[in-house]
Amino acid sequence: MSPHSIAANPRQRLVDRELSWLAFNERVLELAEDPETPLLERCRFLAIFSSNLDDFFMIRVATLKRKLEAGVTKVNTAGYSPVELMAAISSKTAELISRQTTCFHENLLPQLRTQGIDLCKWTDLNDDEKGYVNKLFHDRIFPVLTPLAVDPSHPFPYISGLSLNLAVVVKKPETDQELFARVKVPSNLPRFVETQKYEAKRFIPLEEVIIANLAELFPGMEVEDYYTFRLTRNADLELEEEESENLLASMEQELLRRKFGPPVRLEVDKDINPELLSTLMDELSIREQDISRYPEPLDLTGLFRIADLDRPTLKFPAFRNQVAWDLRDLNPDSSDDFFDAIRRREIILHHPYESFSSSVVRFLQAAATDPSVLAIKQTLYRTSGDSPIVQALIEAAEAGKQVLAVVEIRARFDELANVRWARALEDAGVHVVYGLVGLKTHAKLSLVVREETHGIRRYVHMGTGNYNPKTARLYEDFGLLSADPVLGDDVNKLFNQLSGFAPQTSFQRILVAPRTLRSGLLERIEREIENHKDGKPAFIRMKLNSILDEEFIEALYKASNAGVKIDLVVRGICAIRTGVPGLSENIRAVSILGRFLEHSRIIHFANGGSDELWIGSADLMHRNLDRRVESMVKIVQTDHKRLLIRAIDTYLSDGMSKWEMNLDGTWRHIQFDGNGIRLQDLHEASIEWYRARG
Repeated sequence: MSPHSIAANPRQRLVDRELSWLAFNERVLELAEDPETPLLERCRFLAIFSSNLDDFFMIRVATLKRKLEAGVTKVNTAGYSPVELMAAISSKTAELISRQTTCFHENLLPQLRTQGIDLCKWTDLNDDEKGYVNKLFHDRIFPVLTPLAVDPSHPFPYISGLSLNLAVVVKKPETDQELFARVKVPSNLPRFVETQKYEAKRFIPLEEVIIANLAELFPGMEVEDYYTFRLTRNADLELEEEESENLLASMEQELLRRKFGPPVRLEVDKDINPELLSTLMDELSIREQDISRYPEPLDLTGLFRIADLDRPTLKFPAFRNQVAWDLRDLNPDSSDDFFDAIRRREIILHHPYESFSSSVVRFLQAAATDPSVLAIKQTLYRTSGDSPIVQALIEAAEAGKQVLAVVEIRARFDELANVRWARALEDAGVHVVYGLVGLKTHAKLSLVVREETHGIRRYVHMGTGNYNPKTARLYEDFGLLSADPVLGDDVNKLFNQLSGFAPQTSFQRILVAPRTLRSGLLERIEREIENHKDGKPAFIRMKLNSILDEEFIEALYKASNAGVKIDLVVRGICAIRTGVPGLSENIRAVSILGRFLEHSRIIHFANGGSDELWIGSADLMHRNLDRRVESMVKIVQTDHKRLLIRAIDTYLSDGMSKWEMNLDGTWRHIQFDGNGIRLQDLHEASIEWYRARG
């Protein structure tokens, strides 16, 4: 195939974003299907797959449906019209749901049973179990149920997004009149109910307990039929912030509107009564192509409950992180000791292998209580519900320190939590701002201003992940603690941009989107091309969550054609095609998924033999480069460069369990029948290497 024919056909040049995302979720499903994955972790990966698919329909499919309803016919950059793309998505999701069903019913259920973990139906229970579960129904479940009838005086009830429901047909005995009713399965009760306190764990889906007791919800009526169903609604927000005088109030209103987004998908049991399904389709305005049929139980996100069972032998080996080498042996009660350690040398952090709480959280807690600290500035994109970081900011403000919090209240699916945090911070006297109009603030930044003997000194934390102690135990990320005056000045300028008016700011050690990140990285790609032509060492290695931006993809194609070797480690969306003769034959892409979510972004340029490495918050996507405030920091210490280079080497090494992109844009799982290396099993070795770095 010639380069000209490739260039003329977008589908052979780019992988479509939505189809690439589905390929990513397929890799998650393969972890659930993999017999080498511990059994309860397979349940967890199947739950993650299901949750991911929910998000995909709520946002991506919902957006595509809007385009279809608006009559949009324009072909996208990957060569798909909205109609063609919807057909491709429907076909692929049907295939994945079929595999999910097979994995659950034919693989996981029988294997769980052999381990004494049984997911039962009502008919499987003995009399003692039925008595126990029925008592539980009357004591805890029945009081929260609200059956809603549909008749001339009761309109069809509102069905909330992602709620599990029972569609029930009842009959009046005296007239034989059939009526429809809906019962919502409570989401605040356990999805799977223990059938008794036996040593062997036996569970029954909550909806089966309700079904067994439907007669008590409709006394005097005959229950004719029942099926479960689940509706997905459009959950994408359309916030016109340029027209809003109060972004926080507008977000609160938009969150209320989200609850009533139009339906996108209807999940039903594969054997549902056709007449009952027709009623649901009419009342919910759902078309045949928007229906997913598969065997009950619906909503396998409930498997998180099973995955969390206390059965260590059925899970990944116990993991315990360590305190970062440079932060060991410090006086735990001394903030001076902590800041002295940062002042001596920059400290690189690798989470979750190195503790987030003893480094980043302690950094902010020390700043909050240290009388020498004058000010704290902090970005918040996602954080935990009981965040010690937010509490530290509140404590600092109450102690009279100047505290600025740049809260991104538009962080998808965390909007409500962030609105609440913003209100709490404001109430405590924190200066809360929401960044720049039209731009989400995604950069991960902390700045502490401290008065010391020789004057004011700035301390900085920059990271690749969110300020969330809970996800920091599960997400792989890098961070940097620094007292470098140059970096401190850069980050201070960036905070001034976020809180005030400073559009002409320039930076020395950081790249910032949307102003310098795109151009800065593109210039460095071009430099590698020139270095290769001049016979100097030249290569590009990137570890990202996603690569989608066409300008960067074209730049990498150009570098590949010039002979520059390019290695990509991409967890999620990967729109670039690899190994295509005349286009990308020098590009390789791998993906690693496993126990921890690979979240860090690292970029490595050969730079003529003087390795240049960057870490930061940005992926190579339009939104990150053009519609977000993002930041990347240049790594300057030699040992830190070695650590990052070693990490990338490990991702790319032979014998590593991973996925590699095929010529056609699909992915193949490189497995080793239990003899291969799983990257995240190397964490102890990684920490020991760092400890011995000298």
